[in-house]
Amino acid sequence: MKRALEERHSSLRHAQRKAEALFRAVEEKGILRSGITEKQINREVYELAFQMFGIRKYWHKRIVRAGRNTLHPYRENPPDLVVSEEDIIFLDFGPIFEDWEADFGRTYVLGDDPNKIKLRNDIMQAWEDGKAFFQSRPNITGSELFEFMCNLAKEYGWEYGGPHAGHLIGEFPHEQVQGEEVENYIHPENKVPMREPDKNGQPRDWILEVHFIDRELEIGGFCEQLLTVE
Repeated sequence: MKRALEERHSSLRHAQRKAEALFRAVEEKGILRSGITEKQINREVYELAFQMFGIRKYWHKRIVRAGRNTLHPYRENPPDLVVSEEDIIFLDFGPIFEDWEADFGRTYVLGDDPNKIKLRNDIMQAWEDGKAFFQSRPNITGSELFEFMCNLAKEYGWEYGGPHAGHLIGEFPHEQVQGEEVENYIHPENKVPMREPDKNGQPRDWILEVHFIDRELEIGGFCEQLLTVE
């Protein structure tokens, strides 16, 4: 059991490192730029991922959001926007590497707008705060962590923008195995301790995500990565 867990975590860690490398390459190659649409950025990231890793398979829809579209949570499908010179942009991609899922999200700012820069920095710090809170409570439930993240948003001067703050991650296709129950999300109604094994006695690993928004400024920021695997 211990060996299997170590192999599982090694695979998840390896998948995330590849996702991180992809996102670094996106920045280095100047893919995030003004004057093109979100869909065009999405296509270019997709092609870059294929060039780097030979992958065409993703376990959830690929998301590129800019400007006011950054207010929208995952399940919504806002109209395609053209990126402006001073925009805020976030990416949310779930590539599959050797049958293991990654789920990685980051926010980027074009220009030097102080509100957008603060938002980008705040969500990264809030992710660290959320991880520390999770690690400090052995029996924490999804609802407790979700409440903590919502309170963090207020402390940082924002509003929490999504219906949950993360989800299970694992070997593809974990969604078909686990279903859509709230127990599989860092959700306000999930009262199950996050460290409990699944119905088959297998360990559960989690993604923590942060989505802070400001409706008046029409901006949002998003990040996510592995919570339970170092």
